[in-house]
Amino acid sequence: MGQANGSILLRKKGIEQVKALAEDKAYKLKREIGTLELLLLFIGSLIGAGIFVLPGVAAAKYAGPAVSLSYLLGGIVCICVGLCYVEFASMAPFAGSAYTYAYIALGEILAWIVGWDLLFEFTVVCSTVSVGWSGYVVSFLKSLGINLPAALTRDIAHGGIINLPAILGLLLVGYIAYSGIKNVSRTNTLLTVIKLSAILFFVACGLFHLKPANWHPFAPFGLAGIMTGAALTFFAYTGFDGITAVLEEVKNPQRSIPIALIGGLAIVILLYVGVAAVLTGVVNYTRLDVPDPAAFALMEMGIRWGGALISVAILFGLIAVMLGYGLSATRILFAMSRDGLLPPVFARVHERTRVPHIATLVIFGVAILGGGFLSINELAELANIGGLTAFTVPPTLGYAR
Repeated sequence: MGQANGSILLRKKGIEQVKALAEDKAYKLKREIGTLELLLLFIGSLIGAGIFVLPGVAAAKYAGPAVSLSYLLGGIVCICVGLCYVEFASMAPFAGSAYTYAYIALGEILAWIVGWDLLFEFTVVCSTVSVGWSGYVVSFLKSLGINLPAALTRDIAHGGIINLPAILGLLLVGYIAYSGIKNVSRTNTLLTVIKLSAILFFVACGLFHLKPANWHPFAPFGLAGIMTGAALTFFAYTGFDGITAVLEEVKNPQRSIPIALIGGLAIVILLYVGVAAVLTGVVNYTRLDVPDPAAFALMEMGIRWGGALISVAILFGLIAVMLGYGLSATRILFAMSRDGLLPPVFARVHERTRVPHIATLVIFGVAILGGGFLSINELAELANIGGLTAFTVPPTLGYAR
């Protein structure tokens, strides 16, 4: 009896079985995402406000100007993990990301654990980003002379009642996700282009104000500082695995996956390294332990309106991040339900938009509860629980093969 139960828990699902479910009319999603749109969805999900904040903190406290090397090392690690995702995603271009790959390679019980881990991580990260977005909204409105009541912009633990801007942001993102994958793709493309334009503007301006003396000493904290900085900045790359959850909606997944994952990671690494190098070249690293180092650097360049530009870019950019994480969570919930590991109601697909609409409502509903009533520190601690597991699974799958 024990052996029978064990065999059930460890049973695997073949690629052909997953393919048959994906082609079933009841579960069929629309393949509307092209290669460029998948690449931009990847970049939009990965780059958040951290690109304008984290390099300054990491440089001031841990790595100095060598923070560029810290980002490079973290990126190389991510590319190694990304290659594992490319292999499995090309073999099984279906909804579910690492959950689906675990079901194929390791068996049902481990897939169930991985699926819940990813659901938890992506949903909580979506809530976390919404609280950060709320902070930027409140700050931006304050600069315009509009002061929102503290009771409506803070969680209960910090003297508020509800974080209304965070809830409104998630409602907006949830509406976009519910309206169809084509609208998601178009919206993300616009938001990501705005975000990338702001990053390139910062780098271009900085190139004309570089002071090579600021790069000396290059590694004031030594190799230990560079590695500590790499550990800190590594989390700037986390979340890219979630993009494989939407591959069932990509037009030509075998062609698009390698370009989007590896090409996208290469672009993101270049952006992080470039921003870090320019930031430490414009302002001495000892002065970068400030909440807004990019805006501070633009002020040093004489661009006093630069802070407002950065804030607007972050406002748009964080919507793209929420959209990417929320979308990934809905597709994982959909895949687990379709496989019979969760109630079948979550696998229902809207007849017109071909979106798993019940799963979308559930994920964004839970995210709204987190963003509306918990602090960003509490949410970030919860999100970190699933992060390392998500990065451990793909190499494990490769070994299992």
